[in-house]
Amino acid sequence: MQEIDGTHSNRLHIFYLKIIIKRKEKQERENFVKRYFQYLKEYKLQCILGPLSKWIEAVLELLVPLVMAKIIDIGVANGDLAYVFKGGAVMLLMGAVGFGCAVFCQRSASIVSQGFGTNVRNALFRHINTLSYRELDKIGSSSLVTRTMNDVNQMQTAVAMIIRLVVRAPFIAAGSVVLCLLLDWQLGLIVTAISVAVGLVLWGIMHKTVPFYTRNQKRLDRLTQIAGDNLEGARVVRAFCSQDKERARFDAAADDMLDNSLRIGKISAWLNPLTYALVNFGVAIVLFISGFKVNAGNLTSGEVIAIINYTAQILNAMIVISNIVSLFTKAYASMRRVSEVFDMRSSIDEGGNAECDLQAPAVEMENVSFSYAGTDQYSLQNISLRIGRGSTVGIIGGTGSGKSTLVNLLPRLYDASEGNVKIFGHNVKEYPTRNLRFLFGIVPQNAGLFSGTVRSNLYWGKENATEEEMETALKAACAYDFIQEKGGLDQPVTEGGKNFSGGQRQRLTIARALVARPEILILDDSCSALDFTTDANVRANLAAMKDVTKILISQRASSIRSADMIYVLQDGEIVGQGKHDELYASCELYREICDSQARAEA
Repeated sequence: MQEIDGTHSNRLHIFYLKIIIKRKEKQERENFVKRYFQYLKEYKLQCILGPLSKWIEAVLELLVPLVMAKIIDIGVANGDLAYVFKGGAVMLLMGAVGFGCAVFCQRSASIVSQGFGTNVRNALFRHINTLSYRELDKIGSSSLVTRTMNDVNQMQTAVAMIIRLVVRAPFIAAGSVVLCLLLDWQLGLIVTAISVAVGLVLWGIMHKTVPFYTRNQKRLDRLTQIAGDNLEGARVVRAFCSQDKERARFDAAADDMLDNSLRIGKISAWLNPLTYALVNFGVAIVLFISGFKVNAGNLTSGEVIAIINYTAQILNAMIVISNIVSLFTKAYASMRRVSEVFDMRSSIDEGGNAECDLQAPAVEMENVSFSYAGTDQYSLQNISLRIGRGSTVGIIGGTGSGKSTLVNLLPRLYDASEGNVKIFGHNVKEYPTRNLRFLFGIVPQNAGLFSGTVRSNLYWGKENATEEEMETALKAACAYDFIQEKGGLDQPVTEGGKNFSGGQRQRLTIARALVARPEILILDDSCSALDFTTDANVRANLAAMKDVTKILISQRASSIRSADMIYVLQDGEIVGQGKHDELYASCELYREICDSQARAEA
């Protein structure tokens, strides 16, 4: 008895759980409509007139079989040629008006869908740029590209179909059923039963394919990621002769997507055959029964032809609806993925309204620990340091010791998990984010340049920089001479700066940071591609900037040995600090680094 009660309770629990899930899905759909409706507001007129014109075309299309029935029953039956011509002229006029309405609707749909796609894409791009590194790391750049381009394209196509066909196809189907019922209620019931059966087939297909479309987009993310890796790292792939390996990796991802697409295709392939079979079966029954009705005088030949025409219109409408269902299933999956990005909120808020105190230490860290999203393992642990304004600080350590992570906390690209990070006397969270980052000039590990010109790249450091300021920054970065040789500030820069060598790109990124004359300059291993002479010249030029606080991350001990303070990191912890001579005597890891590099140089 208790087992029966338990089973009954479990069934009730599952039943209520399904109700809750359905309510959540309904609420989710309503939220989607509210969210994306705002991107259509500027196209209200087209959104109203476009479907209205399509509805007029549908009404005229529904009236054509009735006019034809009259022509047959009156004009042809009585040999009234004038009536036939008059009816034909009416049909031609209806066709011309319907054609004009269709063209107007098509134009409106194009304007609205393209505008909608542009608005959503712009809003999505703006939102992505508000997210912190933590959120960007979670989604991944390849997935963001796919969502911004492919997923929004799916939504854009769905909007066009809503305006063009969503009003017309259901109206044609429903109107044809109603008119069949009015012409002959018995035949109308048969047509109605066939329409309901087709509708159930459409619902079943849609219900089965929705999960697969969502998976397909994820597999497309994977394909985009692999393609992006190979295009960006083409030189590395060829250098290691890994073309076959990468091709196999791409083929595996493509086959995975193919398998999922085939599953969708196998299910969707039932749409048209089942639809045609059901409707043609209905036509056969209508023809069979109408033959008896015509012989009995209960139905005219024109009315039979009208009913057959309406049945054919239902068939065409259902085929259109089946294609719309397939399209909307894709669009709904894409909409959920785009909404997932919109629903993300940056873990870094806009901060307060603090202003920097240039008399305070440039950087202070108090017991700072940090872990990346999705892991409990700390990349930095119990970091405490103090950097005075205008001083030069070197940070050295092995790969993965946390050097780049540490400096990423200063301009608040990430927030510390524990502890306090202070810049010029205030916690970084107390600054407006934009104002905080204006204090920094950051030269990242990867010397990333943007397509354009040398001048446009330097404008990233300071939007209104003068030519004199640019030349000064280029000279300080030891980049002025080769830029002049190549053609000056208006020398083109290809995608990623591939028309410059690695060392030239690094010097240009240093110049980009120096243009703004930042209070704190961070060089994250950004001289690794420079020869020792150029590296020494760049460091000498930076040393002359007395008011700029310089934080140098380097794998070369020689690059930081003259720093005012050197911090040695190992496994996310500071294991040594002091000047070069002090550290060489007291820190075993630093001594090993110096000795190994000295032997290599010898």
